[in-house]
Parts: sequence; C-alpha cells; structure tokens
Amino acid sequence: MTFVLFILRLWLMSLRVRWVRPLPPVAVYCLWHQDLPVCMSAFRRRNIVVMISRSRDGEWAARLSRALGYGVVRGSTSRGVESMRHLLRALQQGSSVGMALDGPRGPAKVEQEGAQWLVSRSGIPRVNLRVSAHGFHLHSWDGMLIPWPFSCVTVDWDDETVGDCSKGL
Repeated sequence: MTFVLFILRLWLMSLRVRWVRPLPPVAVYCLWHQDLPVCMSAFRRRNIVVMISRSRDGEWAARLSRALGYGVVRGSTSRGVESMRHLLRALQQGSSVGMALDGPRGPAKVEQEGAQWLVSRSGIPRVNLRVSAHGFHLHSWDGMLIPWPFSCVTVDWDDETVGDCSKGL
C-alpha cells in the first residue's frame, strides 16, 4: 500500500495548477466527486479539512490526503452528524472545508445536503469550484477525471454562488 500511495502522491504533485483568480482564504470549497484528483493536487497544504468515508477505498484516500497536507475527518453526511460537527468546528477554528457535493456514492452531480448545512451553521462562504484538465474519464458512477501526469489543470470558481446555497454548479 505504501508504494502505491507514494506513486499516487508523485502523480498528483506532477500536475501544474493554473488559478484563474484568487480564492477566499476560508470557505466551504464545493466540487463534484469526479474532480477529486484534480482538487487533491490543487488544494494541497492549504489548511483544508475534508471528510472521507470509513470504507476500504476511503482508507486509501485518507492516507493520501494526509500525505498531501489535508486534515481528515472520517465519516459521512448520511450516517450521523458527528462528522459534520467536526467539519463545523474546523471552520470555526479558521480552516477551510472541502466537500464533494454528490458524496461518495452519488448519484453523480446531484447535490447532497452537507455543504448547505455547513454554510448555514457557520456563515462561512460557499465556493463552487470548476476544474478542467487534459486526461480521461473513468467508466465509474461519477466519471472521475484522471489528469495525465505533468498536465496543466485549471481551477476557477463560481462567484455567483459564494454564500448562496440555493444554486448548484
């Protein structure tokens, strides 16, 4: 497992990130599950806490996320509020939070309620991320985007939805 995580970390660190514009310093950063690899690379070491499921796949993701400098909360929005409370505390202590809007199981691009709950309880702005990269999409439930090593990834955000939970991506 350690060797595979090392290779994944090298791959993610090889990606060149192009920011369209600066991000707010503290926010609830919202993305689609398919964009996780791109965002894992782009947002590393930025004082962001993420929620990762307690599944076997989640263990891989948690280890990789910690190696990239993320704070990790294990749990899910659908199985108890304790994990969400940990994320809320992280926001209140000045960390940002990263959320896959469609969760770990989908359906793809259908927003679940976790981000809206965090924004309404914390008053911290919501930032809907848009990413693009040269790569390919997996034939999975989310169509995960896998960027080519050393490719350039572009990150932008939707300024019309900052702080407004009623709008999707």
